[in-house]
Amino acid sequence: MLTSLCPVICTSRLEESRAFYTRLFGFEVTHETEWCVGLGRSGPPPRELVLLDHTHPALPETLRRPVRTVRLMLEAEGGRRELERIAACREETGTQGRGSAGAAETAETRGGGLVVTDPNGTTIHVIPSS
Repeated sequence: MLTSLCPVICTSRLEESRAFYTRLFGFEVTHETEWCVGLGRSGPPPRELVLLDHTHPALPETLRRPVRTVRLMLEAEGGRRELERIAACREETGTQGRGSAGAAETAETRGGGLVVTDPNGTTIHVIPSS
């Protein structure tokens, strides 16, 4: 039986990615080195994410590639209000494209959800909890 899942994103944008996941989704840094950032959220079940600098020599050669294609689906407590908060992060920072909330599609185009794209091009579909 699967008891946990921890996605690992190999990236050339370690600091940008760290800021993105902590600001938009409330992750906290649980471990940090010059080439690895562990992120977590408390509560059952544990929620974890690891960001790795894909160029670091500690990684096996086969892992030294940035993320190619990943799509994450996250369920957010707080319903529509939380989706609006995430989308507002884009407006507050004035960013467009990668790393911005709402860059790909709006809530209406995804059945009440919101699509955001992280600094690595990872698509994240955020849906409100039921």
